[in-house]
Amino acid sequence: MSHENQGFNTRAVHAGQAFEPRTGAVVPPLHFSSTYAQDGIGGLRDGYEYGRGGNPTRDALQEQLAALEGGSHAYSFSSGLAAEDSLIRALTRPGDHIVLGNDAYGGTYRLISRVLGDWGIGNTPVDMADLDAVAAAIGANKTRLVWVETPSNPMMKITDIEALAKLAHDAGALLVVDNTFASPYLQTPLALGADIVVHSTTKYIGGHSDVVGGAIVVNDAGLAEKIGFVQFAVGAVSGPMDAFLTTRGLKTLGVRMDRHSDNGQAVAEWLLQRPEVEAVLYPGLPSHPGHELARKQMKKFGGMVSVQFKGGEAAARTVAENTSVFTLAESLGGIESLMNYPSEMTHASVKGTELAVPVNLIRLSCGIEDVEDLIADLEHAFTFIGTGS
Repeated sequence: MSHENQGFNTRAVHAGQAFEPRTGAVVPPLHFSSTYAQDGIGGLRDGYEYGRGGNPTRDALQEQLAALEGGSHAYSFSSGLAAEDSLIRALTRPGDHIVLGNDAYGGTYRLISRVLGDWGIGNTPVDMADLDAVAAAIGANKTRLVWVETPSNPMMKITDIEALAKLAHDAGALLVVDNTFASPYLQTPLALGADIVVHSTTKYIGGHSDVVGGAIVVNDAGLAEKIGFVQFAVGAVSGPMDAFLTTRGLKTLGVRMDRHSDNGQAVAEWLLQRPEVEAVLYPGLPSHPGHELARKQMKKFGGMVSVQFKGGEAAARTVAENTSVFTLAESLGGIESLMNYPSEMTHASVKGTELAVPVNLIRLSCGIEDVEDLIADLEHAFTFIGTGS
């Protein structure tokens, strides 16, 4: 059955999730087998041969991901960075260049700069809001990929996907959008001209902080063939249990993102009124420089809020270490609220570079708890600022 004309939540629940025909089980079985019996040499059943090359549970997730991002093909990996590594190796060769945002996720920059850089892949970080600077960076080298996160992590910058796609395509490059923060519920980059979407499915797509994974979605058969080959040949695939948990989380993405977004908006508006706060970075605020663009290319504004403190590093650390509903931890996008001090946690790998995160900044991942409890938790933590606690 085609799901392309159905609404988002209907696709999330049903794409790739047909009931099992023998028993009628409405949840497809979880397939753990590493290998598959053949009907004679080369006689594969539905194309299944070996678990690295194909698994029905992973295939179901990939169909679900493609349906939600509006792509023709999706590929599921063991982590977000495994997906990014496979993508770059599939589409670039030594001497090629990647232009990426100057506030990219630290792990992405580390992969591109410190791992793939040794194999001859160059990179230029640039402010993605400055289209002239982006065009200059693309033209200065043999640029193959333009890589953007919007909203970005953790500075919450918003980038014009359509404009960037035109710049990339005019130069013969491909536009990659890391859609992890927005999720396909809030934003579909392929519909805005992007060539490739990547995700850490660990975050909002899985949504429950219990599984690590990554994904690539494309809408071009040629790109799909190259990426699919590397997925098979290199083998950083998601295991069946990981795929199952990711599918289960993805089914409720829409309802969760509505709550995450509502809570993020309320927390950002509360923070904006606090005297301890220097800046609130949240695209749902009219004061955010990317607010109008975010309204244009996003459905809502998400659950991620970054905040900078007038009291500098000491104030940020104090708040980060004195909450009880917000848990101080890596990652984001789960049903529980998390707090992160990027300078020493998620973005420690870019300290001392132009991608370094301000030391007075903390990043909030607003979960689905009652928002009054989130605000009360922050208000209590704020009382410790300046006390030395």
